[in-house]
Amino acid sequence: MRPAFQTRIALVGDLDEAKPAHRAIPIALADASERLQRPVVWEWLHTATIDADAATRLEEFDAVWCIPVSQYANAAGALAAIEFARLSLRPFLGTCGGFQHALLEYARAFWGIERPANAETDPAAADPVIAPLECPLVDVSDVVYFVRGSRLARIYGAVSTSEEYRCRYGLSVDYAARLQSGQLRVAARDARDGVVAVEHTEHPFFVAALFQPERAALAGRKSPLVSAFVLAAAQRPPH
Repeated sequence: MRPAFQTRIALVGDLDEAKPAHRAIPIALADASERLQRPVVWEWLHTATIDADAATRLEEFDAVWCIPVSQYANAAGALAAIEFARLSLRPFLGTCGGFQHALLEYARAFWGIERPANAETDPAAADPVIAPLECPLVDVSDVVYFVRGSRLARIYGAVSTSEEYRCRYGLSVDYAARLQSGQLRVAARDARDGVVAVEHTEHPFFVAALFQPERAALAGRKSPLVSAFVLAAAQRPPH
């Protein structure tokens, strides 16, 4: 049995240490743990180890982070983990691929789309929820503009920031208007008015970002979003 004071975070994805974001995540978590003085441990969970009954695999964790990937080995496992975090009210963070799949899970659960399409894995899809970005953002920094009053704006204490990206796909403009109502709302946009972050208004902490805030750790910088996620996980009531 783990010590009562120890916070456990599940890193859902398919670890590849060649990816900068994957190298950055442990550094960002360790930095947040030290800054907040909250003992944190984490475990990488390959999506192939998560099935429809995600609770069996994730029940022991205090929070779930769906990490950046190009394509998850088992997209259904990633979606099940997101659903579990949403329904169990566990703190959730999704970055890059985690952002995309958080939107796919929400589309299935709340928009009535039985099989929401991802153009990255289904290029022939007629009406994908996740579509190619008009301007791909691969290994670049770009300005993020926070929606006034959003959780993200409070976390960063600013109206905008600069974040790093490595992505070619995001929310289709045909679906962006649906985030004007419902429980999942736009938290940040880019200069082209594209949706780059969302947050769940009826959840203690559920944030997904197209950018990769963890990569700040590779340059020795603090990530306010990672710190807020770790704090939310540490403050979750014992289970």
